[in-house]
Amino acid sequence: MPAIVKILVVFAGMLALARLRVPLGLALIVGSATLNLWAGATPAETMLTLWRALFESDLWLLLVITILIEMSRFVTEGRNAQELMAAAQRWGGRHGRIATLVALPAVIGLIPMAAGALVSAPFVQQASIGSDRPAAWKAAVNYWFRHIWEFWWPLYPGVIVAMSIFGLDTWQFMTALLPFTPVAAVAGYFFLIRPHISALTAPATAAAGNNRRALLILLPLLVTVVAMLALPFPLKMFWPGLHPGTRKMLAMLIGLTSGLGLILADEWRVARTAVPAAEETGIRRRMFSTLRDPAALNIIITLAGGLLFKTLLEQSRLLPSASHELMATGIPVGVAVAGLPFLAGFITGMSVGFAGTAFPLVIGLLSVPGSKLTPWATLVLAYGFGYAGMMLSPVHLCLLATKDFFVSALPPIYRHVWPCVAVIILYSIAAHILLLLANW
Repeated sequence: MPAIVKILVVFAGMLALARLRVPLGLALIVGSATLNLWAGATPAETMLTLWRALFESDLWLLLVITILIEMSRFVTEGRNAQELMAAAQRWGGRHGRIATLVALPAVIGLIPMAAGALVSAPFVQQASIGSDRPAAWKAAVNYWFRHIWEFWWPLYPGVIVAMSIFGLDTWQFMTALLPFTPVAAVAGYFFLIRPHISALTAPATAAAGNNRRALLILLPLLVTVVAMLALPFPLKMFWPGLHPGTRKMLAMLIGLTSGLGLILADEWRVARTAVPAAEETGIRRRMFSTLRDPAALNIIITLAGGLLFKTLLEQSRLLPSASHELMATGIPVGVAVAGLPFLAGFITGMSVGFAGTAFPLVIGLLSVPGSKLTPWATLVLAYGFGYAGMMLSPVHLCLLATKDFFVSALPPIYRHVWPCVAVIILYSIAAHILLLLANW
């Protein structure tokens, strides 16, 4: 049986298992083991490869990073969220309501969390009071602006997996995908906000709050990104034998730990001036309670499964053969690069889903003679279509959560969202063509 058929059968099987509510991480592990066995490895060899992959330093670094990200959820909850909402109203002036509708989902989206749109939904609801906008529109606004960072923001599990698979430097990866964010923001403004400007504009009102506190809440996020960009080179000088991918993750871990330490120090400082024992216990409880959330645990397991799938797929040695076979069929390589992530994103409803399942297959097409693919051009097309599939997925947790919160059906939400998704698809195609012409 051709290698490409084996890979696609296993790929379809993993997505089918995910659709049947089998945890995606488990489906990825089962799929990777099946591929190895189908490629001719013995059960003992497959188990040994899986065992060795479990002890890779990169895997455990990524798991620790993901756990810290999940623990950071409290940064955008409670009084911190109220502080950010007040700041958006102050800084927006007469457009304070619009600023809140756009900024609160976006800012809360900087801290990835399962069904995170549910955290920003109450603020969108509060900001739209008196505007008489339909529930589906509120849900679409909350859903869309919540995800405008998920192309390149390095705290998202899907972005972490994609960086690991493509092997680009952090600055290269972020540079290639960062333009998607303003494109998504402009599309959201044009299709979701602009038609309702007159109903959303209101007289400027003074909102209580502290600008210093609002900026401090955002500081840890800035520290993390700066660390990821600035630390790999010093780490290379200090530890020259360290793998480039490990350096990137270590830089992220240092930045994330430092940023989280900053906000924790301020939380505990404020707590000690209030009710020390109760407040400090509350902070610890909020941090660690997220790790008991089944959705958070599912993200951690999925991340591990994606990395194990990548390792065992490489060990199977099916990718080179499959890539040559795909080219021989005459199917345009761009169709495969776009179609596989879109399908995976639509079926799983998660960025780590399309990155973990489809990107190892996509990356194999880069080495095929005559494909004319380049890393940046392949990345923007694959990620853009994977994101589009994820945003249209009827099993996307954020979509389901925000639908239930605003008591809306899915079809009217889709009617508001699909034009924005179409812009992302068109941009990814245009960027792909331009990057191919530039040979990037």
